[in-house]
Amino acid sequence: MESVIYDYTRQDAQGASCTAHAWAKVPEPLSPAERETTRERIRQLLAERDAVLIAHYYVDGDIQDLALETGGCVSDSLEMARFGRDHTARTLIVAGVRFMGETAKILSPDKTVLMPDLDATCSLDLGCPPDEFAAFCDAHPDRKVVVYANTSAAVKARADWMVTSSCALAIVRHLKEQGHKILWAPDRHLGRYIQEETGADMLLWNGACIVHDEFKGVELELLRKEHPNAQVLVHPESPRSVVEQADVVGSTSQLLKAVVEGKAPEYIVATDNGILHRMRQLAPGKTLIEAPTAGSGATCKSCAHCPWMAMNALQGVLACLEGGTGEITVPEPVRSQALGCIDRMLDFVARNPSAIAQPQQGFVRHLGAA
Repeated sequence: MESVIYDYTRQDAQGASCTAHAWAKVPEPLSPAERETTRERIRQLLAERDAVLIAHYYVDGDIQDLALETGGCVSDSLEMARFGRDHTARTLIVAGVRFMGETAKILSPDKTVLMPDLDATCSLDLGCPPDEFAAFCDAHPDRKVVVYANTSAAVKARADWMVTSSCALAIVRHLKEQGHKILWAPDRHLGRYIQEETGADMLLWNGACIVHDEFKGVELELLRKEHPNAQVLVHPESPRSVVEQADVVGSTSQLLKAVVEGKAPEYIVATDNGILHRMRQLAPGKTLIEAPTAGSGATCKSCAHCPWMAMNALQGVLACLEGGTGEITVPEPVRSQALGCIDRMLDFVARNPSAIAQPQQGFVRHLGAA
């Protein structure tokens, strides 16, 4: 199946979109005493302000731990939004990147959604500007528009379907069986993986995650020779040369599940290294090895950790609770239009529970499904 790649015009000289935007201002680390004082103050204010802390697997471990300790959630972006929608708290503190806060607001319009740093964004989101994306859609009106969760509310407003990495295969396969051709955005690696697995007719936007795009197939092959008994776990946003070497290809929750339930003593993990914090907690007796990237030199802007996820810090969470900073708004009619593609996905998953990777009953609490 031939794939037509739409070239985003703000690429760098190497052809990788948006790496020029990868610089992020990471807060200064707190001293041990400051950390504990800040954590205790956050605990107090969460209770006083009818608020709940919802964190992504990739953010700082202190924030993940505090979310779980206070009855919040640590999960993927979709489960974060669903948790916030279904929780009784009137204020949602979303620790992650901006599209996650937007998705939470889309599903919970009557709740206050705050983020530790509104400048924490995503290369996939930045690499798919709404105006250029709308023009791409207008040029191909015969195709169903399917967008990854890592997009802005404005891009979702133009889409027919939103998908996550664990339900994308099932939804694209369903659309193919319905006879639809697909316009996909924004991650070209995930799009290619889905296209090859399903055989669907897909046009792919030329975007990439600056973390996963840096994993190197050649170096991974060498690392596997050093650790012949290790299982290789790969997120499908990674390049083909990396995905082809995987024992497990899957979403964050699927990779966590593979470590906890797997029998191997070692695991090479090709996704954001923020996930290692939760993996170590859930599988303390297993050795976790980061998959190789370009390293701290060359073109690497992420070195296996999202620079924008790193902007989330305890002091930002505290600022949300003390001053109401970092509020997310999604204006109408964008919110209502974006809700349509999200609800369509949620309805499909509800009707087809096997389409999404669910943890086994009684498996591990707080392990997101998407």
